[in-house]
Amino acid sequence: MKKITVDPLTRIEGHMKVEVMVDNGEIKEASSTGTLFRGFEIILKGRHPLDANRLTQRICGVCPASHSTASALCLDDAFGIGGKITDNGRIIRNLILGSNFLQSHILHFYHLAALDYVDVTSVAKYKGDDPSLKSINDFIARGQLFPFVPRYEGDYRFKEEENIELVDHYVRALGMRMKAHELLAIFGGKMPHNVGTIAGGVTSKVTTDKIVNFLWRAKEIKEFVDNIYIPDVLKAAEVYSDYFTIGSGCGNLLAYGGFEQEGNEMLFKPGMVSTDLKKGNVDALKITEDVKSSWYADASTHKNPAEGETIPEPGKKGAYSFLKSPRYDGKVYELGPLARIAVNYVSGDEKVKTLVDSVLKKFKAGPDKLFSVLGRHAARAIDAKIVVDAMIEWVQQLKPGEPSYTQCDVPDEASGIGLTEAPRGALGHWITIKGGKIDRYQVITPTAWNASPKDDNDQPGPIEQALIGTKIKDEDNPFEIVRIVRSFDPCLACSVHLVDYKGNEIGVVDAGC
Repeated sequence: MKKITVDPLTRIEGHMKVEVMVDNGEIKEASSTGTLFRGFEIILKGRHPLDANRLTQRICGVCPASHSTASALCLDDAFGIGGKITDNGRIIRNLILGSNFLQSHILHFYHLAALDYVDVTSVAKYKGDDPSLKSINDFIARGQLFPFVPRYEGDYRFKEEENIELVDHYVRALGMRMKAHELLAIFGGKMPHNVGTIAGGVTSKVTTDKIVNFLWRAKEIKEFVDNIYIPDVLKAAEVYSDYFTIGSGCGNLLAYGGFEQEGNEMLFKPGMVSTDLKKGNVDALKITEDVKSSWYADASTHKNPAEGETIPEPGKKGAYSFLKSPRYDGKVYELGPLARIAVNYVSGDEKVKTLVDSVLKKFKAGPDKLFSVLGRHAARAIDAKIVVDAMIEWVQQLKPGEPSYTQCDVPDEASGIGLTEAPRGALGHWITIKGGKIDRYQVITPTAWNASPKDDNDQPGPIEQALIGTKIKDEDNPFEIVRIVRSFDPCLACSVHLVDYKGNEIGVVDAGC
């Protein structure tokens, strides 16, 4: 067998290492490695509980609003005010989180994943007057391809004019990301690391000016999603239709649910779905983390996060990642937009069913084809449409002059849990408070599930399973590997960090970088 190593695998959030063993052109084994240690759980221990809402946002600069939301929900639960947030507070939290969803989804498709399918060098033949395309043309003429690298060669299928159009959309998407950041800052104060979402609600006051400013930007992003983003995804699905049969993964999907509506309903419903399209309910007590293949001490294995520990053990025999292996009832689950859309689909959400069925009809495919590389991209685009359409409705429900914060007190002893949805999937925060200070804080990010290594029962993680069985056409240009991994939109920045919080050496790990 031949080993193929992609290290670091870039154009994701953070870097990761992927190794596969190929025999006769087929991947037989795969390993996903997070090469750095995240120490936020250690940093938070002994601090004031309210610090969690500020510090956990620093886990990631791309999806910090997800962490502010999960942390606020966690603190609400611990402080005994869960379900008591005002309507303005609930809606603004959703608007802040939704803004983060939009910029993240647009970022992923255009600036991280699309370059595996779009040949940027086609712009070298551009003779038009568009200033953005002319600047890229001049850039390429100087022998530069940054930031459009690294790249493989040999499987770019779009026609020249299609490549040029998609590169133009790449540039326009940068402006849409800026608009989404502006959206978030209207109620969140700033991006990244907003100061709007807090325990008890939000810090923002509702004004007519804020509503109007938010609404026109949201409508502009909606137009981009409807008329450019979704059509581009469908165009990619048509040209690369074989990727509806590649990267199916573990076949189990999990969503915590997110974006609380009036009456405790959720825009995205919680649940589990497998390839049989039967929905199950989620019990947070069945979530555990294994560490057999992780650089953590065995004392932290197979525990629910409410009792979990983060004890790094670099160099541990048999381990190969600084990601733990989250599991639900001992089984491997994939998280993300595909999970959210699938759960809403089987729950009978009419809008989701209409959107999904229209995609499946166009490509004469069954729902099982959603479990694939292109299924994940299609689900993420639908996810963006569901969110932006809802945000336009939500902002018009705000009531100027009414409160957006509920008073809360920090208890001497308590525990709490905050479950929500991040752009990349289900996100959970767990806290234990003793003596008015944080005694335990645990975070499980979506990528900790999706990019997890083998668990205590040697079950490979979702990305590893998606790679196994894949046929590699050109071992020197393994497009299949990077396309599969990037379809999960992994965020290693969220999942692993190197922390030297007291100037002490944590350990030295040779990850082959």
